Order: sequence, then C-alpha cells, then structure tokens
Amino acid sequence: MTTSNYASERETDEGRVFTVTGGDWDTIVAGTDPINDERIVVNMGPQHPSTHGVLRLILELEGETVREARSVVGYLHTGIEKNLEYRNWVQGSTFVTRMDYLAPIFNETAYALAVEKLLGITDDITERATTIRVLMMELNRISSHLVWLATTGMELGAISIMLYGFREREYILDIFETITGLRMNHAYVRPGGVAQDVPDEAIVKIREFLKMMPKKLKEYEDLLSGQPIWTERTKNVAVLDVTGCVALGITGPVLRSAGLAWDLRKTMPYCGYETYEFDVPTHPDGDVWGRYQVRLAEIRESMKLVEQALDRLRPGPVMVADRKIAWPAQLAIGVDGMGNSLEHVAKIMGQSMESLIHHFKLVTEGFRVPPGQVYVAIEAPRGELGVHAVSDGGTRPYRVHYREPSFVNLQALPAMAEGGLIADVIAGGASLDPVMGGCDR
Repeated sequence: MTTSNYASERETDEGRVFTVTGGDWDTIVAGTDPINDERIVVNMGPQHPSTHGVLRLILELEGETVREARSVVGYLHTGIEKNLEYRNWVQGSTFVTRMDYLAPIFNETAYALAVEKLLGITDDITERATTIRVLMMELNRISSHLVWLATTGMELGAISIMLYGFREREYILDIFETITGLRMNHAYVRPGGVAQDVPDEAIVKIREFLKMMPKKLKEYEDLLSGQPIWTERTKNVAVLDVTGCVALGITGPVLRSAGLAWDLRKTMPYCGYETYEFDVPTHPDGDVWGRYQVRLAEIRESMKLVEQALDRLRPGPVMVADRKIAWPAQLAIGVDGMGNSLEHVAKIMGQSMESLIHHFKLVTEGFRVPPGQVYVAIEAPRGELGVHAVSDGGTRPYRVHYREPSFVNLQALPAMAEGGLIADVIAGGASLDPVMGGCDR
C-alpha cells in the first residue's frame, strides 16, 4: 500500500520494507523500532590523551549504557616493519625502538635476540651485555608503568598522580640519557650486545633511584588506594576473567590481574632471567583495580631485579668478539655528541687498507645473516612482545613482523565495555595500557 507520495510500504518474508524518496518522514519514523530509536552512535576519539593515544572508539549507546563498542586503529601508522626491509640488520634497531615509544628498550632487545638467533650467536653474548640488557629493561618497565599510573589517574580525575608519576619517570629518563645519550628511541641494544658500556655515574644514579623509589610508591598508594572515588571507579569495573583473557590472547598485567601467573621471564626465560629472584604478582578479580595492584607490585619486583643486575655487573666487553658483527659498538662519539670522535677517525684511517675497507663495508652494508626464520618473545610492560624475523641470506631483513601486545590486547575492549557505562570505557581502555605507536607500527 502507498503511505504517501514519497514513501511506500510492502510486505516481504523479512517483514515490512519502506522505500523512501523523501517527504513524509513521520510515516517512516512510525514504522521503526522505538527501542532502537533510543540508541545513538558516538565517536570517542581519536584524541589524546583520554584514549591513550590516537585511538578511535565507535560506541553505540542506549542512554549511558554501551551496547556495542568497536576499536578503530591505524591513525599512527608508521610503516616501520616495511621500512626494515630497506635497511641493514644493524639499522633496524633505530626503527624498532620507535614502535612502542614507552618501551623502546624492549623493542630493541626482542629484535636483537631474534637477529642473534638467526646468526647463531645467542650463547656468545657476553655476560656484561646480557646483565645490562636486564638492567635497562627493568628500568624501562618501571618508567612505562609510571606513565600508565600517571595517565590513568588523570583520565579518572586524579590529577595529582599525573605529576607524581612523571616526576619519577624523569629520573629514569635521566639515567637512560646518561647511558645511551638519549631519553627515548635509544637504539642502544644492538645485535651482538649493546652500543656502549654503562658509565660509573649511571650506576650511582640508579642506586639513588632504588633508595628513593619505595617511599614514592607509598605516596602513590596513600594518594589513591584509600581514596573512595578511585576505588569506585576501579573496583568491579571493566571485568575480564581469565577465560576471556585466554580466549582473546591477552597477556601481561591484564592477564595476571585475572589470576594467571603467566610471565615469559618465568615460563620461557631469556637473558638469564631464570637466575634472578623475583615473583610474578597476580590478582584474582580481573578488574581495573586488580590491574592497578599488579602494576604497582611489578614496579617493586623490577626494583629487585635492577638491584640484582647491578650486583652482577662485572668488568668485561659489551659486544661479541666477532668484529664483523660488533660494529658499531666500537665507535666513539665526538665532543659535539654527533658523529665519530677525531681520535677514532684517526685510528681507523691509520690502520691497514683492509681494516678501512672492512669498516666502510660495515657502515654501508652491515653484516650478512644466514637464511632462515625465527620467532622470539619477551615479556614487555604490556605483555608478550614477539618478533618473527625472516632472512634470505642478505644484509637486510626479508621480513620482520612484531606480535605487539597493545594491538592484541585492544581486542578486549568490547568485552570489557559492552553492557557497562560510558564512563567506564575510559577506565577499562586505560587499564589495558595500549600504546598506539606499537599498535600501528
């Protein structure tokens, strides 16, 4: 039958179908489901920082209840994995460090371990280099968790904790700058070892940090743990139990906050973690509060690991002995902080022609890696960070792909958000601790 000059209605097996050409919208509206009329679709993001980076969430709301949530990623895409195919194996460290920019040391270490496995030199990495890697990773884990605490607190209205968390993170970044020359994006962990040794002044700073940090952690807990608004916004909010975590491939603090003590440092150890004394914190509730408790406990465990690593630092080389791989750890930086020192240039130029040719080839081509493929995984601050590296026998990677925990863990957001309140989307999303540089690499 005809309902107006502009809209017509006909019966089908699926029900009534309206054909609209304009005009009589009242008739069309009257034929829709009144419940669905109360639902609206809104965009949350992309914006920074309340979605932890350039992340877009599409939410279908019924009042303040989330009925459907979808994550839209890719706004921060950098093409790092593809770029690796056009640079030599050593230069790859400079690219991968920029993915998860809050955990650059982990990006570099996972990549270096994969390349070393392809080269067959895993057992040749010096004890001092391995200990330094553990030292740097655990300091980086603390700094990453501090950013999570600071930004999540701010997103839930606890502005003061933002200042506290970044204050202590600055101290760690100062340590990194003393050791690597940079606060972020270090390219410090290289295939074969690390770029340069840890100076004595950095050791002093680290020990000062270890003395200071327990008091700071107590300040965080005094500020948040007994605060009624904080507990209301985190307890029983964005719950994801261990079954849901395993089904979605969730790892890291989110999985451990659901009660499963899965930590690759314990279950599949690397870099000698099996020789260190530390615990794997868990929490039974699987909510935002549990993720908060787990991350605070992990900071304490990382401090224990840093102290053990300091005690294990023995004099020795920080690169493998094979000079074909050891470059560029042998380089010396000039007084301007850029390029090689004049003394180093004079040394290279004063050696034999063969040494000069070898140095030039390492700078321009790098070393060759035997053909093959490997997968290496480490426990990053957000969970399992895996590297699938493929070599065709050349001086450049054929393919490098990262299993990035931020990308995988974002799958949990709909499961945590749907059926809850829109205000809890922020709490749940923040508790995943996604870093979009890693997600969109």
